Amino acid sequence: MKEIKLKNISIGNNKPFVLIAGPCVVESRELIHETAKEIKSITDELNIPFIFKSSYKKANRTSVNSFTGIGDDEALEILSEAGKQFNLPLITDVHTEEEIYKASKVVDILQIPAFLCRQTELLLAAGKTNKIVNVKKGQFLAPEDMKHAVEKIKSTGNENIMLTERGTTFGYHNLVVDMRGLVIMRELGYPVVMDATHSVQMPSSSSTTGGEPRFIKYLAKAAAAIGIDALFLEVHPNPTKALSDAGSQLPLSELKSLLIEIKKIDEIVKLND
Repeated sequence: MKEIKLKNISIGNNKPFVLIAGPCVVESRELIHETAKEIKSITDELNIPFIFKSSYKKANRTSVNSFTGIGDDEALEILSEAGKQFNLPLITDVHTEEEIYKASKVVDILQIPAFLCRQTELLLAAGKTNKIVNVKKGQFLAPEDMKHAVEKIKSTGNENIMLTERGTTFGYHNLVVDMRGLVIMRELGYPVVMDATHSVQMPSSSSTTGGEPRFIKYLAKAAAAIGIDALFLEVHPNPTKALSDAGSQLPLSELKSLLIEIKKIDEIVKLND
């Protein structure tokens, strides 16, 4: 398996799991700094590698009235500040080639949203930055079909690729996680990530996307038992007040206890591999 190096973090090749976590979107400087500081404190205590995640812009929202961000430049500046202040690598979503150009100056990992995982020009542009590219598997794709996204990025000479499971469409307004997909995507030769928060979403039948956050912990633990290279969690101090994905973020207060369990499972699985 390809092992990806990011500062002092190694991702893949049976290394301990890496946490990718943070609020869904940059709502304010206070929120980002508060959350980054607390998660770093937890991960430092537990000796878990940590990459901070927050979207500087939300381009895929259910309603035209939904919150999309505080402004691209300000949000990127806030992310940059948090990364420098807490010495954290950063990951954020990108939706267009222009966004890739702006975001790649600030973050260490470019994330391709699930709905855009087949967009050839977007994948090629991300690959050409030589940044790490994390591609979320579309809700409409079989896991083996992610080989095409891999091939597009590889064609640029960039093999710093990660693949993320975030649930598959299961009828209307529901997602299901087929844990076999983690195994299948890992067989493509690149680190796999389990997104345990978007996987509990219930795609909207109204103006907002709901979710069943009570299942986040169970999906995370099940994925860890299979073997993952990174765990993706959207975390918020008060999810019910979040301006995006209020129905599917993990309360910050519950993060530490979950990570303790995940770390135990991860150690057992990788010891026996």
